[in-house]
Amino acid sequence: MYGTGDVGFFDRIAPLYDLAMPPADGDALAAGFDRATRPIDRLLDVGGGSGRAAAAVTGPDRLVVDVSRPMLRRARTVRGLSAVAGDAGRLPVADGAVDAVLVVDAFHHLPAQAAAIDEAARVLAPGGVFVVREFDPTHPLGRLLVAAEHAIGMGSRFRSPDDLAAALDASGFDAVVVDRGFGYTVAGVR
Repeated sequence: MYGTGDVGFFDRIAPLYDLAMPPADGDALAAGFDRATRPIDRLLDVGGGSGRAAAAVTGPDRLVVDVSRPMLRRARTVRGLSAVAGDAGRLPVADGAVDAVLVVDAFHHLPAQAAAIDEAARVLAPGGVFVVREFDPTHPLGRLLVAAEHAIGMGSRFRSPDDLAAALDASGFDAVVVDRGFGYTVAGVR
């Protein structure tokens, strides 16, 4: 799911991750989920780590998928979420099994971004929504984040909001940029 150096980093910082990261923006996620044309009863949080984003969403059954086992342990033990080890490019979920796929602050860590988009499309039921909350590399703070992640050896590949929306469109989603700024949200309906 993550680049090799990225996984090791998240494995090491798992016990401190939730202390350093602010809560996920539930309002931004809800605005993305509002694009779905079906009820959201089953949510898949891809690259969800400790379950920080899934915890910000109430209502649906939530499953966290990540490659970092120490982060998944936190999702289970600290947040009480269902969690399974898996790769964003080969999700351990059946075709059409979920109503929403969520990736928060993690898409830039995925080495096979096109495969992750295709997998999101595969596991979504018709009318389901793929919501990505990311950092804009063209924003001044985004440029600093890109430099910082590369300085510590991460293989991060950031995309602008419009570029990410275009990639979702190219994979058969009806995508829109929901909000913009240092953090932005793209939502695509299947």
